[in-house]
Amino acid sequence: MSTTEIELEAGLVDVAVLDDDADFRNYIEDLLRDEGRYEVRTFADSQSLFASARKKLPDVVLVDMKMGAERGEDVVEYLLQHWPDLCIIVITGYPSLESMRATFKLRVFDYLAKPFSINQLRQSLQNAIDDFGLGSTPQERLRKRLGHIIKLLRVERDWSLRDLASATKLSVSQISSIERGTNLPSIESLLAICRAFDRRPSQILASIDF
Repeated sequence: MSTTEIELEAGLVDVAVLDDDADFRNYIEDLLRDEGRYEVRTFADSQSLFASARKKLPDVVLVDMKMGAERGEDVVEYLLQHWPDLCIIVITGYPSLESMRATFKLRVFDYLAKPFSINQLRQSLQNAIDDFGLGSTPQERLRKRLGHIIKLLRVERDWSLRDLASATKLSVSQISSIERGTNLPSIESLLAICRAFDRRPSQILASIDF
């Protein structure tokens, strides 16, 4: 099943599945829908996935790394180039330590080797839900995603919380609560953070894909 635009019920986690094996797609779709907490859209090729993501970005994408002429690595690179904060879990029927290392260099969230158990998939998705704040209210998700962006910017500069606090004149506890997604920054605080990173507020907000 391929869906172009989906209005999610409150609390459902939007999962996209890319795999050229129709039986596997149907299996994953039925499995996740039966869980009662996921909205699922499946795709046989990357172009269909990309087109759907442009209209409604999924929360999590499961990407098969071996799909005939298509390379999963290319799909992952495209997704992260256009949506850097997207949660991607790769799946492969040809697992190896080398492929696992190469996959994690692409900044994916997790790696599942076929055949994986239902519990392994459940745990991987639960970890993604916990880390990315998925299935929460729009306000909670905005706080989580904005906090994640700010933390990434800080880490890229090799700054500690104290360094960012000094640059913004905010307290360490304020910065920490913003990064954890506990609190949204005020307009004044957001402007101070943007100035510290030499970014415009519109740049940071646009990168959230919210």
